[in-house]
Amino acid sequence: MRGPTPLSSLVLPSRPLSLARNVISTPNAYFWSTPIILALAVFLFVSEAPGVIRDFQISQNPLVLENGDVQNGKCTTRKAVFTDCEAHLVYSYGGRNYDTEVEVMFVDFHTGDYETDLVISVDHPELATMSLGLDMLWNRIITLTLFVVLLGGMSLGMIFLGIRIWRVKGQLRRPARLIPVPVEISAFDRKRGVLSITYNDKIAADKTGRSAYTRMKSGQKPLIVGEANGKAIGMAVRHGNTALPVLLDNRLQRVELTDAERAAALAPLGHQQDGDQAAPVLIEEPKKTVSILRRLQLFFGTLLLIVVGVVGFWLWYVTSSPTQFQSPGMDINNLMPAPLNEWGCEQLKKRFGQDRAPFGCTAADYTSWK
Repeated sequence: MRGPTPLSSLVLPSRPLSLARNVISTPNAYFWSTPIILALAVFLFVSEAPGVIRDFQISQNPLVLENGDVQNGKCTTRKAVFTDCEAHLVYSYGGRNYDTEVEVMFVDFHTGDYETDLVISVDHPELATMSLGLDMLWNRIITLTLFVVLLGGMSLGMIFLGIRIWRVKGQLRRPARLIPVPVEISAFDRKRGVLSITYNDKIAADKTGRSAYTRMKSGQKPLIVGEANGKAIGMAVRHGNTALPVLLDNRLQRVELTDAERAAALAPLGHQQDGDQAAPVLIEEPKKTVSILRRLQLFFGTLLLIVVGVVGFWLWYVTSSPTQFQSPGMDINNLMPAPLNEWGCEQLKKRFGQDRAPFGCTAADYTSWK
């Protein structure tokens, strides 16, 4: 293990200095993953919160209606954990007829059928639900809260980081005193001639624990001054009171210096002049690791391939399978959103309508087509 070069070895002019543009970057994945994650959080809250609030109101003064009719009740388990139950509720109370659709989502490892009754609010008889929804009420509240907080927190954190990067980039153009600090390079990736680097401010005495991301063009390398715990240690600078340190390149082209100042600063680090450019002697390129952006690309790429494969198999099943009882085609069709499930069942019914319906397309009797 090779320790870092002492920070005092990098001697920068004491006058205020400015830095080049775009020395702090925003990962490309932030621009599309942030709105997607935020949209998922909003969609989950908008779709599930009204039902949870309704059932909480009902739970304050519930009444089970023995003559209530629960029609087309269906529960679907997704990912072996998440269960969606929906039903059409028809009932009469206080001389008025009511008709409503109810859907509840909860986490459960139950296998088999669910039994449920129709429950209304005595105070607000227009509010009705399944007793299953009340039995799982706290389960639903906790599940909804966890997912909304998790997804919403992730998206807001990414938005906050984007704002921080935007502010830092604006501050870096104004001259300020530069203070050298070591940073740990956690990820490194080269693609199409651009070196993408993620580094963490967790080594310096005044460390902040924050991570930053930067790109270096072809021919540029980070200023590596040592290695610790298998991670390369890079030289960065704090620019005044900015929130993120800036990783330096091995020729100090990111700092607005004169040629003489640049040569003087590099000399103690073991550099020597080669023409009018400083040639690195101690500088090494860090071992390649997978960057956050690359990990996101691999994850979503793999997810996309799985989705395409599953959808392709489902399309073959509903349009070309020689039997309606093909597995896992039946299971995939059953897990599809209602419009796709209905379309798939229509395709199957066109070819196998004279036979029994497969799982995912059965009516309440579990035999005929729905």
